[in-house]
Amino acid sequence: MKWKFRVLRLPRVSWRVLAWAGVVLVVMVAWMTAPLALRRLTFFRVRQVEIVGIRYLSAERVLEALQLSPEASVFDDTGVLAGRLRGVTGIADAAVIRRPPASLRVIVRETEPVALLEDARGSLEVVGADARPLPFDPAGPGAGASAGPLDLPIVRAGTEDSGVVGLLARMQAVDPALFQAIDAARELRDDSPGGDVALELGTHRVLLNRDAGPEVIQAVVLVVRDLAAKARPYDELDARYAGQVVVRRRAAGRSA
Repeated sequence: MKWKFRVLRLPRVSWRVLAWAGVVLVVMVAWMTAPLALRRLTFFRVRQVEIVGIRYLSAERVLEALQLSPEASVFDDTGVLAGRLRGVTGIADAAVIRRPPASLRVIVRETEPVALLEDARGSLEVVGADARPLPFDPAGPGAGASAGPLDLPIVRAGTEDSGVVGLLARMQAVDPALFQAIDAARELRDDSPGGDVALELGTHRVLLNRDAGPEVIQAVVLVVRDLAAKARPYDELDARYAGQVVVRRRAAGRSA
């Protein structure tokens, strides 16, 4: 019995595909391994760090958090550097970009401050939306930012700080302009068993439930704008009632 054999040959186009695939593979391997070799060269050691996005933190604090050694290279793992920054209180997110031959660009997004927490001695501490302290100086922002003290509402330290600060954070998100007008905020413990909040806006006062949502805050904003447009005086806005904002004029001794 005779066996018959047939040799299969790949089409010429298939050999071209394999050749290009080989080239791509070589390039990928070179791209992945190049940093391992280049980071050992003195020419690529980090000599400059550009920091973008800081308003409250100092550049020195950011540099300290990076923990760059004298032999640090621009081809070191940038993910590790960004991770170190994200572990710093006051930094919400960070990214590190290589800029060969000897520079790194650091982009920082800071945690937004919401209030100044005042203790019994009158000392102020910057806090975020969760009422936790932030390493920001109330007297002024970090190096590289505009000068001047932080313009934030003052909250008296107490057991319900998180509820008051949480309400301020929602107002900051819904209407930054109204938030900027708030001088202070406090819980109404004596005359409000539900833990309602009083916001001081110059000579005006706004009363809200601690859990007031965006729709209630937006209603207050609309009333404030309407009263301003009509030049109607008022002393207090009470938004603790479902579906309405009560306008009080103490001089007239009545509610409207």
